[in-house]
Amino acid sequence: MQPGKILVSHHEDAYLIKLVGDVRVTLCTSLNNYIEAIFKDGHVSEVVTDMMDTDAVDSTTLGLLAKLALYCEEHYGIKPTVFCNDESIYQILTVMGLDEIFNIIQGPHEDDDGYEELSSIESGVEEIREQVLEAHRLLSLLNDRNQKEFVDLIHSLEQDC
Repeated sequence: MQPGKILVSHHEDAYLIKLVGDVRVTLCTSLNNYIEAIFKDGHVSEVVTDMMDTDAVDSTTLGLLAKLALYCEEHYGIKPTVFCNDESIYQILTVMGLDEIFNIIQGPHEDDDGYEELSSIESGVEEIREQVLEAHRLLSLLNDRNQKEFVDLIHSLEQDC
């Protein structure tokens, strides 16, 4: 499995996020900062997450993607799209309820050569804890299964804050 990286591209009012390799919590600050930058743009027409080259993804990353989708729906009136061709990752997306807040397409996505890699940002334990907590709280809102799955983790993280 190749180490994770996040590539991004922005064309006019469209944002593209490409998750490559094994994308884990170590990249959450970089991803969260990029998502926050999208939120500051008042003119977003499309948000696409390309998971065609994703080997694995953790729940914190999925929670941050949920944050992005929920915000896009509420503030821009759009439902972001995820391209995913890996059956196991597709199953994770649907079990977690992300199919309710994303258009998930199990097919190829036209690759964009204009991607740039997000820099990995060193984060303190407290910042990472807050991002993990926020991500799992958002996942818990999506369905009862997630709520049951993450209740202990959320409770533990809240106790540590």
